Amino acid sequence: MARIRPVVAAAAALAACTAAALTLATVGPATAAESAPRPAGHTVEEPSLTGSAKLARRPGDNVHFTIDAHGFADAARGTFRVSHHIGDNWGGYFKGRIDCLLTGGPVAVATGIVTESHFKSAPGLPEIGDLRGKRFGFTVLDKGKKDRLGYSWAMDGLPKNSVAKCLGSAPFETLEKGDFTVEHWMPPRSASAGRPVS
Repeated sequence: MARIRPVVAAAAALAACTAAALTLATVGPATAAESAPRPAGHTVEEPSLTGSAKLARRPGDNVHFTIDAHGFADAARGTFRVSHHIGDNWGGYFKGRIDCLLTGGPVAVATGIVTESHFKSAPGLPEIGDLRGKRFGFTVLDKGKKDRLGYSWAMDGLPKNSVAKCLGSAPFETLEKGDFTVEHWMPPRSASAGRPVS
């Protein structure tokens, strides 16, 4: 029986073991009808990333993300929760507080520090350990009913290495159900505030 990959397994290893990976669906560009319309007179006063979703995976491989992030850059606040279970024998969750959020149109990148972590081990599956104190990143592409999500440990093997604030991966995962909403906002820039990128 093919082994189902945990969310904490490295994407590079998965490429070498395609029987363990779920083939991601190909998603074309979002149409205007797929983009969530904003109510008339809707004013955004700060960036936000909110929502909950289950990733598209093989039966028995259940991965859920919930993110509630508000505020600009390192003044952001909020919470996140990630759970992953494979069958009845392996799984758990970690959750924590948001410490950074940046948006660009329909894309948001948030990071947060893990404050609580509980995983049950099983033979042949990764030993997660205590994740408390680690900073992880989340990236969401808000495409109406075809949202995508990425996470900073995609190439990390296990989620053990912290990342810098507001650093995540490309949103490579597709959703089975659920929805995320990105509200884009940037502070106004004065002419004198501009500076070279490099």
